[in-house]
Amino acid sequence: MKLLDYECKTTFWNDFSMAELFGKEAIRDTYKRVRAEWERDQVYGTELSMVLNHKCWYWYEEQNTKLSQFYAELWEEYHGWVLENWEGEDLVYYLRVVD
Repeated sequence: MKLLDYECKTTFWNDFSMAELFGKEAIRDTYKRVRAEWERDQVYGTELSMVLNHKCWYWYEEQNTKLSQFYAELWEEYHGWVLENWEGEDLVYYLRVVD
């Protein structure tokens, strides 16, 4: 995130990194818990989307296509939900930050 001049506000990157040690079900569980708590929060919800996207690309570069694809699926699910459910300033913030 430092390359993007973005200061992280959550522990989501570390949370998902720890979950990866236990496999896809742990990653999915982390995703569900984070979403349940923060999906409607403008800042934390946006950061969740960013972490999922960056994890996808991180694992792609590491040539772990299965994990990369798994994160891509989670990102697509959440991104689609945001586009359907957020509006106004929340959506403007999200689109500005993730663009």
